[in-house]
Amino acid sequence: MPPRRPLPTADEAAQILARRRTKPQRRPPPPAGRSLAPLIKSLDERFGKGSAGLAARWREIVGETLARHTEPVRVVKGRAGQPSILEIRVAGPAAAIVQHQAPDILSRVGMMLGDPSVSKLRIVQGPVKPAPGAKQQARKRPKGPLDAATEAQLAQGLSEAPDGPLKAALLRLGREVLRER
Repeated sequence: MPPRRPLPTADEAAQILARRRTKPQRRPPPPAGRSLAPLIKSLDERFGKGSAGLAARWREIVGETLARHTEPVRVVKGRAGQPSILEIRVAGPAAAIVQHQAPDILSRVGMMLGDPSVSKLRIVQGPVKPAPGAKQQARKRPKGPLDAATEAQLAQGLSEAPDGPLKAALLRLGREVLRER
């Protein structure tokens, strides 16, 4: 084992550091929210809360049942002093109900935002995110095997099917269907 080198003296260390200049450590940029907060606050004061203000009170505006199937997407500002348009996302066939209740919804939105603010409702069909705090209805799946008599009926019904992956898939499907009853 070779002998260890002695540590450099203070003068030698200063010379080594003078030859090896290092770059200063790079700092990460500040968070975007810090610089955008004043801009968002001024825009909020100028144009109002828009759909964010509606989203917070949407359940009160449309009722519990419609709130599960709808959500406000945005408020489109009208041009040249025209009233705004409220765009809402509706899940599936609830669009017909929302279209039927559009005048009531618009009057409630008008009370919330100010009378002439929204005059039209634009309905967009699509998936709706569950509202925070909304009760999720969990699908209850019965656990455990079927009783022997039901299992025998199912096996008898599939006795003529040839053995293989199709028969196994049909057995699984039959068990799930029979558990739901």
